[in-house]
Amino acid sequence: MNRPILASIHTDAFQHNLNRVRELAPESKIWSVIKARAYGHSLDAAFKGLASTDGFALLDIQDASWLRDHGWKGRILLLEGFFHENELALAESLACDLVVHCEAQVDWLERFKPQDHARFNVFLKMNTGMNRLGFKPKEYRTAFHRLHAAGYRMHHMTHFANADQVDQSPSVGSQQEVFNETIEGLEGATSLANSAAILWHRNALGDWVRPGIMLYGVSPTGIYADIEHANLHAVMHLNSEIIDIQELKKGDRVGYGGRFEAPEDMRIGIVACGYADGYPRHAKDGTPVWVANGNEGVICPLVGKVSMDMLAIDLRKTPSASIGSTVQLWGDKVPVDEVAQMSGTIGYELLCAVAPRVPVAIK
Repeated sequence: MNRPILASIHTDAFQHNLNRVRELAPESKIWSVIKARAYGHSLDAAFKGLASTDGFALLDIQDASWLRDHGWKGRILLLEGFFHENELALAESLACDLVVHCEAQVDWLERFKPQDHARFNVFLKMNTGMNRLGFKPKEYRTAFHRLHAAGYRMHHMTHFANADQVDQSPSVGSQQEVFNETIEGLEGATSLANSAAILWHRNALGDWVRPGIMLYGVSPTGIYADIEHANLHAVMHLNSEIIDIQELKKGDRVGYGGRFEAPEDMRIGIVACGYADGYPRHAKDGTPVWVANGNEGVICPLVGKVSMDMLAIDLRKTPSASIGSTVQLWGDKVPVDEVAQMSGTIGYELLCAVAPRVPVAIK
């Protein structure tokens, strides 16, 4: 019999979240960001659930090839462009749009001889203050004119450093001001907004928005309460089962190092999920875990250190729980952001870190 842990990916939740993006940014087209195996959800699931998007944005050209092989006819944006000059022919054959962010890429594109005499759509990236990728404003127009003269279809992009925070520098407003001043008079579409900007900065959307984490039902800030108003649905549900029950006496300790001490006689459930499955080893006592209890279920706190293959939960709130009871580690009952907060990380990391040994069901 297979170990009971399962990551179920709900494609209807993908579609729901994409619809919410359209409602929040009705005048913009959408690049659905599916880098990092669609944030750990699999390309297959993302392709099915986000099929009505205007385009997919990703990092690896192999993923672009996968989309074309599986019938995607729409636009594909390579978010970091190309890493080597010899990738341009493949990018051309796959009809990719390119982000261009450095001088070397401009040089390579000027030398490139397209096979069908068509030229790429280029989203030239401006560094407006994040200082990660892109041309500084004083260099941007020169790069734009070089690529425009070479026949490329030119568009404009930047990335906000603090769209999910208040009173942090650089602000969305200051970055947007630099961006708008620099591209004044230049032709081409614009792409500015990530998930946080879509949620909280509707005046900074641009012609193409780039939702990532919100498509997966997770908060850009790492705090679930911040997105409750947005009515997003969790796409990944990580479920398992109780595989054993332990009866503790007052003073008994649980797990490696005995971090948790029973305050009274109590029952704990042992769940088939551990850090080798991608559950955070540093999750604190009290991290919420949902246990099925009739039609409703109840939140039970984690107790003791997470082991490689197992974790323990306090069952005092659900006396009827038994071996075989369904448990949700995160999903629609337990926001992954809440697990992440109790573990000193963010929901993005947990979603991307689900281990290959965890079976996946696309629903």
